[in-house]
Amino acid sequence: MLILSASMGTGHDGVAAELAARLAAENADSEIIDVLRLFPLRLGSALRRGYRGMILRAPWLYEVIYQVFFVGKRAPGTSPLTVLAASRLRRLVDARRPDEVVSTFHLAAQITGRLRERGELPCPSTVLVTDFAVHRLWLHRGNDRYLCPNPDIVGQIAAQARRPVLRCAPVVRPEFARAVADPGRVAGSVGVDPGDRLVLVSGGSWGVGEVIATARTLTRSGRYTPLVLCGDNAGLRRRLREAGLGPALGWRDDVPELMAAAYALVDNGSGLTCEEAFAAGLPVIIHRPIPGHGRDGARAMARAGVSMHTGSAPALLKALDLLEDARARKRLADRAGALFYSMPVEAGLISAQRWAGSGSG
Repeated sequence: MLILSASMGTGHDGVAAELAARLAAENADSEIIDVLRLFPLRLGSALRRGYRGMILRAPWLYEVIYQVFFVGKRAPGTSPLTVLAASRLRRLVDARRPDEVVSTFHLAAQITGRLRERGELPCPSTVLVTDFAVHRLWLHRGNDRYLCPNPDIVGQIAAQARRPVLRCAPVVRPEFARAVADPGRVAGSVGVDPGDRLVLVSGGSWGVGEVIATARTLTRSGRYTPLVLCGDNAGLRRRLREAGLGPALGWRDDVPELMAAAYALVDNGSGLTCEEAFAAGLPVIIHRPIPGHGRDGARAMARAGVSMHTGSAPALLKALDLLEDARARKRLADRAGALFYSMPVEAGLISAQRWAGSGSG
C-alpha cells in the first residue's frame, strides 16, 4: 500500500507512520510518500512555509483562506493545486504498482480522486480522514471509499462524497493506552514538585497559538502547573522561560508517560495530540483553538462529548475545576475512549484487499 501524507506539522505523518507499522504487523508492505514533494519547483515546501507563517504570525489570514476555499459556499470542489502534483503521483504509482493508495491529508485525497476519476489511477483509493471535522477538500468523488474516526460526520461524508464510509478507531500508537502514571519520575524529569497538579499545554509540533497566555492563566491560578510542549519552537521555549511560566519542553520521547501522570491536556489544535490523550484516558480541553480546521475540530469534539471547548481564561479554569468531580472526569474519558471501540483502520484495509484478491466483488 502507498500511504500519502504531508509534513504539515507532525499529525498527518504520525498517523501515516502508525498505519505503516500496523500494516507491517499484518505482513503487508507499505511506503509513505510526502505529497508535498510531488509538487514541482519546491512548491510543496513553499506551501508548508506559508501555512506555518500564517498560523504563527497571521492566523486571521488563514481563517480568511479557510472560509473562502475550504468551507465557503462558492469554494471550488477541487483544489487547483492537484493538477501540479497529479502527473508525478501517476508516474510514482506506475513504478511502484501498489494494491491500494491511502491518503491521510486532504490535498492527497484531491490528487488521488482526480486521477481515479480520470482513469489514471489503476488501484483503489482510500481516504483516511484525520480531522475530527471534515471540509470539502477532503471529499472528492473519484476516491473509492473513506475511513473516519468521528461517527458524527460519517453521514456528511457519505452524502457529499457519495462513496462508502467506514467507521474506524483513531490511529494512535499503543504506547499511549499502555503508559502507567509515575508522578514522581515525571516530576523529577521536568523539574517540578511531585505534588503539583500538572496540566499539559500543547500548541502542536510548531508551538502555535496563544500558548503563553494559557500558561500564564494556569500559573496565576495557583492551582495548576503548566507543562508546555513547544515542539520545535525554540523561541516559544525561550519566552516561556523568561516569563517563568512553568517547564517549557521541546521534543520529548516520553509524552505517553507525561499524559499518564497529568491532570488534563489543554490543546489548541484538535488533532493527533488530542486523540493520543483520548487513548491515555486524559481529559482534554481545547482552549482558544487555532483558526479554520482547528476551531471547527474543537467544536466537533465538544459536540461529540469527547472534550471541552473554552474561549476565555475564566472558562478554562472552570473547566479544569470541573474535572475534580470523579464522575464528570470519568464521563468525559469514557466518551473519548469509546472512539477506540470501532474497527482498527488496518482491519478495514486488509479485509478489503483480501476480498478483492479473492476475486469476489
